[in-house]
Amino acid sequence: MVDSVLAADQHYDRNDVEIVKCEPCFKGFFRINRYHLRHKLFAGGWGDVIQREMFERGHAAAVLLYDIELDRVVLLEQFRLGAVETKQDPWLLELVAGIIEEGEQADEVIHREAEEEAGLRLQKAEFALSFMVSPGGTTERIHLYVGKVDSTQADGLHGLAHEGEDIRLHVVSREQAYRWVEEGRIDNATTVIGLQWLELHRAQLQQRWLGGS
Repeated sequence: MVDSVLAADQHYDRNDVEIVKCEPCFKGFFRINRYHLRHKLFAGGWGDVIQREMFERGHAAAVLLYDIELDRVVLLEQFRLGAVETKQDPWLLELVAGIIEEGEQADEVIHREAEEEAGLRLQKAEFALSFMVSPGGTTERIHLYVGKVDSTQADGLHGLAHEGEDIRLHVVSREQAYRWVEEGRIDNATTVIGLQWLELHRAQLQQRWLGGS
């Protein structure tokens, strides 16, 4: 076996993919498009034309609400239809998140959504990473942030009724939240990734936000 090393700055040539046709299959709150495409092969030449349906809901921004002084996180609990068939309990523990509307920036979304979904103001926020949700079936990319909050102000029920939101807050220690990841209680991708990021970067975050205290 020959080891392969990808250069950090390696980019594909857009001419390596040919979109033959794009057909709209559904257009509502979300869209589904059917693509007819082909792409170049590792062995050389071109592959046959293939069909792929893609769920196109735009991109989103999410923020992990973190009280760095008390070492606590604020999580949202809300119902998710997609979990009905795969979990015993479809009320999930999640991060604040929202769709990036046309003309909006990701950092604007997290400030708005923190107030709407948690009733909290972000004292500061910084970008953590972005990731694709499920690139085999959707074009969605999530831009993930960590936001500094005062968790003593987290209380009550939140969300916009006209959007069908019914949100309950939970304030727990960072350690407890990560135990729930390890135990599988928290198993939605954005929240898992956010809490794992915090475990890996907490010391550096403390240095930047608290000067190492």
